[in-house]
Amino acid sequence: QEESVSLAIKNLPVTEESVVADIGAGSGYYTFRIAPKVPKGKIYAVEIQDPAIDYLKSKSKELGYSNVEAIKGSATSPNLPANSVDLVIMVDVYHELEYPKEMLQSIRKSLKPDGKVLLIEYRGEDAWIPIKPLHKMTVDQAKKELEANGFKFIENGKFMKIQHFLIFGKED
Repeated sequence: QEESVSLAIKNLPVTEESVVADIGAGSGYYTFRIAPKVPKGKIYAVEIQDPAIDYLKSKSKELGYSNVEAIKGSATSPNLPANSVDLVIMVDVYHELEYPKEMLQSIRKSLKPDGKVLLIEYRGEDAWIPIKPLHKMTVDQAKKELEANGFKFIENGKFMKIQHFLIFGKED
């Protein structure tokens, strides 16, 4: 509730045909909440660990989601098809990336021309949020890093209590 997951899902810039990539999907917490919103589309659940990939595959089958595909990513690439994704979502993941520049370049290639990147990160501007500063980001920091890698800032959804909802598009 504190993380406003249902609000985040409700505000995703997707249609029922959208192709979404959940990078750093983990146990699929967001993946399996997004899947019903894109019944005619697809959701790539990207993880770098084999046990997570296996779990995502079995959970997807168990829940009956034929539109979820687990993808084995790496530290530098989500290994997504080029020009195929409408929305890349990273929930508390971007700040953890080992090679953010390489990852962003690879993500950029996977996005359709009007594709977007959504970062959901704990607000670094707010000291009262009980998360270590290492695991937070400010809007300025996110803008600086993504704009340096070919993205333009589109929106800061200010509806989540302790996290940013930052949307970026591809710079022409």
